[in-house]
Amino acid sequence: MTSRRKFLTGAAALPAASLAAPALAQGKITWRMQTYAGPALAEHVIVPAINSFNKIAGDRMQIELYFSDQLVPTGELFQAMQRGTIDAVQSDDDSMASPTEVTVFGGYFPFASRYSLDVPVLFNQYGLNEIWAEEYAKVGVKHISAGSWDPCHFNTKDPIRSLEDLKGKRVFTFPTAGRFLSQFGVVPVTLPWEDIEVAVQTGELDGIAWSGITEDYTVGWADVTNYFLTNNISGAWIGHFFANMDKWNEVPEDLQELLRVCMDQSHYYRQWWYWGGEASLRVNGTKMELTSIPDSEWDTVEQAAHTFWDEIAAESEVKAKVVEIFKQYNADMAKAGRPYRYG
Repeated sequence: MTSRRKFLTGAAALPAASLAAPALAQGKITWRMQTYAGPALAEHVIVPAINSFNKIAGDRMQIELYFSDQLVPTGELFQAMQRGTIDAVQSDDDSMASPTEVTVFGGYFPFASRYSLDVPVLFNQYGLNEIWAEEYAKVGVKHISAGSWDPCHFNTKDPIRSLEDLKGKRVFTFPTAGRFLSQFGVVPVTLPWEDIEVAVQTGELDGIAWSGITEDYTVGWADVTNYFLTNNISGAWIGHFFANMDKWNEVPEDLQELLRVCMDQSHYYRQWWYWGGEASLRVNGTKMELTSIPDSEWDTVEQAAHTFWDEIAAESEVKAKVVEIFKQYNADMAKAGRPYRYG
């Protein structure tokens, strides 16, 4: 991992072959973007969008894409982007440790969403876009767009059928999710993304709470864990595209618009890829046995999440504003009833 945490030089610095850019005319804009995802996952969550952008932008602009930890560790992505060492990033706020008031809400904020469509509605119709744009502008970063990924489930070596079964389990998860889950005896563990599979095999980890079942199969985690818990602590990961503000301002308006369009296409791709994948693998997957914690018991976890929300809201005015939006949105969805909320 040490070499992965240094900037690559020579031939090793070249992006993936599928994204290799042709020789371009003098004066082209070239960006380096790093994603949170490893190569197998990136093929779905970002590669198609970057390939499309590069094809359309042609000689005017090209984006070189790097995968998880390839240029810098994920936890240093924000700093590298803020300095302009990396031009753009695909990540959640929480993983890349951004120094903003909204960082805690990135990734999996417990029970903030139930379905993937909740995320774009929260950002586009309930005001989160404006809050994120303002908070990142304060630190020299352009928040380009937000989107949803998969829900957050546990996949583990031993079965989880009650809250008691979670106690003492060493689990790879996101910072805020780990902070929340620790009250139920979960031991959060932070490791480089590429080391997770081996850590499960060696016993350093008992399980993972980082994704839905689609990613478990895509990245190989379904090969080293035996059980998948159908209960989740969030219906969708909240992730974003960001850019260094100065680098963003250097891009002509039409190419800025093209970036937005391609990133929106990326958000759309993930909507159906995850939604269909989660259901298909639960029904047809053969690698992990499905387990569940009874609803009556899991309800206590959801109630604890609302207490956790209030604790977060008490930390600052901005956090309180975001929590209030989550509360209002979920109340509206509950009042709307089926198909927005069941029960």
